[in-house]
Amino acid sequence: MSRLVARMARRRALLGAAALAATPVACRAWFSSRIEPVALQPARPVVWKDFLGVNAQFQWFPEPVARRQVERLKALGLQWVRLGLHWMLMEPEEGKFQLEPIDRMMALVREAGLRNVTYVVGTPRYASSVAKGDPYERFFDKFPPRNPAVFAQRMAMLAKHYPQVDVWQVWNEPNLIGFWAPQPDTEAYGKLFLPAYQALRATVPDKPVALAGMAYFSEIDKRGGLMIHELGRLGAFTLNPVVAYHPYTATAEGSDHDARDFIKRVVPAHQWLRAAGVKQVWATEWGWSSYPGPKEEQPIVGEDGQADLTLRRLALMAALDYDRVFLFTLSDLDERATKRDQHYGLLRRNGEPKPVYHALQRFLQLCGPSLTPAAPPDIMGDQPEGLITIGWRRADGRPLWMLWAREPGEVRLKGVRQATLHQPLSGGERALKEAADGVRVPVTTALQIVVAG
Repeated sequence: MSRLVARMARRRALLGAAALAATPVACRAWFSSRIEPVALQPARPVVWKDFLGVNAQFQWFPEPVARRQVERLKALGLQWVRLGLHWMLMEPEEGKFQLEPIDRMMALVREAGLRNVTYVVGTPRYASSVAKGDPYERFFDKFPPRNPAVFAQRMAMLAKHYPQVDVWQVWNEPNLIGFWAPQPDTEAYGKLFLPAYQALRATVPDKPVALAGMAYFSEIDKRGGLMIHELGRLGAFTLNPVVAYHPYTATAEGSDHDARDFIKRVVPAHQWLRAAGVKQVWATEWGWSSYPGPKEEQPIVGEDGQADLTLRRLALMAALDYDRVFLFTLSDLDERATKRDQHYGLLRRNGEPKPVYHALQRFLQLCGPSLTPAAPPDIMGDQPEGLITIGWRRADGRPLWMLWAREPGEVRLKGVRQATLHQPLSGGERALKEAADGVRVPVTTALQIVVAG
């Protein structure tokens, strides 16, 4: 990335590494040994059709099934998809393009009126930097291009060919060996990104460009460090890219060794990114697989667990200063994916809904098309361990609170005369009425929604 550093050195204002780890006063309780209650007031309003998107692989499916997937997506009131183009499949031999499946997918997206971010990844053999005779030569597509200028030319060509793309994303998860062999390298990725960015700017100057979606929180395989942080040091943020990462964790709130790891990391990291001038922070992948096993990194949660975790994580992400998030993924996949990756979908392979789809649909219907931040309700007396409450106001003016806890229990709400308690997972609901000691709300480990009035 030396060219980028030279070009942008005069304009760059870097924050120290300590800023990334800075913790706001309001979050200190999250670091205690006991899992303390947390009351969140969201950072900004959310309009669901603009905030929530899904990854989609329409080119993997027969056209009738792909169209059914689009219909299911639009029935949720959503309009954003993230699409993946694999260079080694589109151009297996230099100059010989096979774009028919991509053309069909892009035509479907255009006809449906969907908005999209599209990434390009995977190097053809002719362009791969893998050395001849390398023991991993058969994985040539996992190695970055030998000449970044060739990749930049292909990005410009695709941008001309597919004007319906709203945002172009340069590569996918280069902080993992599986996408950047033999070892992830921040400067090497920067040398790929800069000419691709320049080519896209020259070709489609009105289209935003996104840095690659970094796996997890952008931890770099084997050597450690955060690739997003290193790219910021090298001046990448001065190009005003969308910054994206993929916050997969074991539970909605964190990892299996830290019950609040997700919240602890996102809050200071986003503060650092905003202070560094980043205007758009996206999660271009997140989600849980409902796979049956054997265990492959993610705990086995089943279809009901997938629905539960998805709703809780979406509730947190909407409150924690993301600009856009893309659930992985719209539909289950076939045997071309690993056993785990086959089962991340909202839909089954035939386009029929899974429990997570129905739960998400109920969640979005309860929220309405948009929410504005509001203070969480005042709670009287004791609170269940690990309680999380999030305050919103619906477009119709009614207060809405999302809540769940690590342990079941009950809370008493102050100043609420009448409300309805909804369970998006099951579709159940019950009326809540004021009593002498306040409205009593049973709390479970699953997300529930209280709508006042």
